[in-house]
Amino acid sequence: MIRYLLLGVVQGVTEFLPVSSSGHLVIVEHLLRIDPPGVILEGLLHLATLAAILIVFRNDIASMARSLTPQGTVAGRKEIGLIAIGTGPIVVFGLLFRGRIEDAFSSLTIVGASLLATGAILLLTGVVKRKAERSGVRAIDALLIGLAQSAALLPGLSRSGATIGSGILSGLKPERAARFSFLLAVPALFGAGLISLFSAPPGGRLDWTGLAVATASAFVVGVLAIRTLLAIVSRGRLWAFSLYCLGLGAFVLVRIG
Repeated sequence: MIRYLLLGVVQGVTEFLPVSSSGHLVIVEHLLRIDPPGVILEGLLHLATLAAILIVFRNDIASMARSLTPQGTVAGRKEIGLIAIGTGPIVVFGLLFRGRIEDAFSSLTIVGASLLATGAILLLTGVVKRKAERSGVRAIDALLIGLAQSAALLPGLSRSGATIGSGILSGLKPERAARFSFLLAVPALFGAGLISLFSAPPGGRLDWTGLAVATASAFVVGVLAIRTLLAIVSRGRLWAFSLYCLGLGAFVLVRIG
């Protein structure tokens, strides 16, 4: 049961804080000598973190849903279009390179190098934050952030760090980049969760209590992590996570890679 609780907490914290959930799960599995969570638990963890986003951004998502009605606004429809543009890359890369991405999860060298890349991106956001003053997301911004999200399929490259960071580097205000990043995660997490659940082999015994503990802990911790990250981004302190990522990446490469 502790294993399930630990995996849920790690997923909830690291899915949203810019330190890479996939990288931390690989490191935890290696250091504690525990088996991978399995596709069913993996799918439930994705859906739990998706639920956390839906709760925190429920007003934004409801507003976009209303924009699809005849009374909806052009701005709302435009935002849905931007999210569709940003989602395209992860669909293409996920389908074309799924096998290679899965193989990357067995390489601590890739995890360490990707953590260093995450740290570098976050560090750059601290350098350019004063120049990031644009509120409107353009199609090119959505595509750039979408490419960053697809690159974050590699373990160790933080999805939130890469997407928020690329948004800030393209000139978006940090708060605007963070909001778009989280909304862009909705279709990505939904798709990842369904793929994991439907790819699970039939039969076999499941620890439903353990699955429930992991899912619930990932959801609760995920909500807290989102609110924490939004507060940090609003204060212009996203770069502070670079120190952790650079340190952990170096440790993985030198000591356990």
